[in-house]
Amino acid sequence: QVQLVESGGGLVQPGGSLTLSCAASGTIFSINDMVWYRQAPGKQRELVAHILSDGTTNYADSVKGRFTASRDNAKNTVYLQVSSLKPEDTAVYYCYASVRTLSNHRYLPFWGRGTQVTVSS
Repeated sequence: QVQLVESGGGLVQPGGSLTLSCAASGTIFSINDMVWYRQAPGKQRELVAHILSDGTTNYADSVKGRFTASRDNAKNTVYLQVSSLKPEDTAVYYCYASVRTLSNHRYLPFWGRGTQVTVSS
């Protein structure tokens, strides 16, 4: 099967930066969409950044100009550079990928378990 593992979260002061990573492993044939979501306490999960296999990106309005998504297709890894962080960016950040496995011709959804980002002074 396929596993997604996020890393890079932590505690950072307002205005600070982090780089989140999400590595996919397993019986992967190809990956289409890779997406970062986040969920703050008491709030619904929201899309943060969406990156296609060709590198095309889309961002939530709340993070445009501050967050940058990129991916390394050879490593099946997606990154999220987060900068100029604000307390309202505090959330668990989840990785999603649409993956075609070696045993299935369809693209199936997979989720990571998340990495906590806390922005506080």
